[in-house]
Amino acid sequence: MKFPIALRALLPVVLLLSLSADATTMLRADLPELARSADTIVHGTVRRVESRWSGDGRRIVTDVEIQVTEALKGQAGGTVLVTQPGGRVGDIGQRVSGLASFTPGEEVVLFLERRGTQSFRVAGMAQGKYKVQRSADGSRVMAVPEPTGDTLLVDPNTRQATTSSLQSLSLSELKASIRTALQQPPVRAQEKRP
Repeated sequence: MKFPIALRALLPVVLLLSLSADATTMLRADLPELARSADTIVHGTVRRVESRWSGDGRRIVTDVEIQVTEALKGQAGGTVLVTQPGGRVGDIGQRVSGLASFTPGEEVVLFLERRGTQSFRVAGMAQGKYKVQRSADGSRVMAVPEPTGDTLLVDPNTRQATTSSLQSLSLSELKASIRTALQQPPVRAQEKRP
């Protein structure tokens, strides 16, 4: 009768090993934190999305060109180039969970981190992208946070699994919240803890 007990003891290990290995874990970011930590924040339109092989030929990366309508933080210029891992070149594709997705013509607000002299990446992965959605008559303009998909979000203080605190706002409310966050001094890590 020891055999069934041994099987029961192995069951949790087997279940853990069978979990998907492609999920991404990241720290949850709130709007003020995204605003303060970003090097640049832009409101603009996606002009081009193009995947290519990396310089070493081992990875696929995707370049996203954004036509800037307004720089809410930093010096962005007329366009910015966002580069992130993953994409499809011919019949070969690489996918990275938790990243923002882009479509040409899409209007966005992006929280960006500088990567070298000419490129950026989205801060907080998908958390750093808001899609701007306009009503048919133009009377409502909403900023909707990008879904994080199958990504596991972890609270930065408790290190426990949590859900996103980002929520849809009108575009003017989002911009006002960003400006307010940029006027406040950063909160020190020890001040956050209870």
